[in-house]
Amino acid sequence: MSGDAAIAPREASQRDDQQNRLVLPRGRHYDLPGRGRTFARVVEAPPGAPTLLLLHGWTATADLNWYSSYSALEGKYGLVALDHRGHGRGIRSRTPFRLTDCADDAVALLDELGIDHVIAVGYSMGGPIAQLIWRRHPKRVLGLVLCATAASFSTTKQDHVRFAMIGTLAQAAKVIPRALRQLIGSQLLTGKSGKDLRQWAIGEMRRHDPLRLIQAGHRIGLFDSRRWLRTIDVPVSAVVTTNDEVVSVSRQREMLEVIPGATGHEVDGSHTVCVGQPHVFRQALLSAITDVLGKSNWTEGKPTDTVK
Repeated sequence: MSGDAAIAPREASQRDDQQNRLVLPRGRHYDLPGRGRTFARVVEAPPGAPTLLLLHGWTATADLNWYSSYSALEGKYGLVALDHRGHGRGIRSRTPFRLTDCADDAVALLDELGIDHVIAVGYSMGGPIAQLIWRRHPKRVLGLVLCATAASFSTTKQDHVRFAMIGTLAQAAKVIPRALRQLIGSQLLTGKSGKDLRQWAIGEMRRHDPLRLIQAGHRIGLFDSRRWLRTIDVPVSAVVTTNDEVVSVSRQREMLEVIPGATGHEVDGSHTVCVGQPHVFRQALLSAITDVLGKSNWTEGKPTDTVK
């Protein structure tokens, strides 16, 4: 790699997006050596600006999670938004889903793009992936923005039962893809979304690998960073969803309390606030990014010598 180099030429992959009247950054497939083929949207950073690595949540895709935020971020920052393994157009593999593989996939994509340093922005499942990127590749991370997420998702007896059931479902996933899509789409497709947007979202979810998706849910239930969370030594800010029915606000706040110097931006919204109340979410997201950038060692378009 040679610094935050210019992005490689992109191959157009816009037809479905244009048909559904969505304005999305250009995207293409990338072959990651030894890992597989994934899809990502990439926007080159403006002069002097860092790149945001956008990490989506469980059962979503990069576009489902971030489509309402792209326009607010583009022009201010570089963007890299990829589909995780088993999700959307993400890597297809015969190996079971692991969050650590998702973290390493993201860094392998940065290697392909010639991007050395990023602010990792994780939503829901993307939060653990962002934390793991810092732990496994600390020199690549300028800071973390953690949205609607936590350090652990299975702390009560009820949680353990629920995630154990997800693990059992994984054994049957190959024979129930249609039912699974209906289940995971129930929240994303409610609300006041227009017909075109609903149809586009359904199309995005049809790309999922049902088996890997349920395995991912099981791995989320096993994730627990509480024993090392306090060792995070880059700036951290969080978007806390106070009416979250999936990740309780108490767990989100607990995560913030453990990380040294972390700041929080609370929004009165549910776990899907990024699509249900995009204006509210974007404002908090931009504030959190500004917090992290202001405390990071990013100076004059590159990190200072204090990078590990």
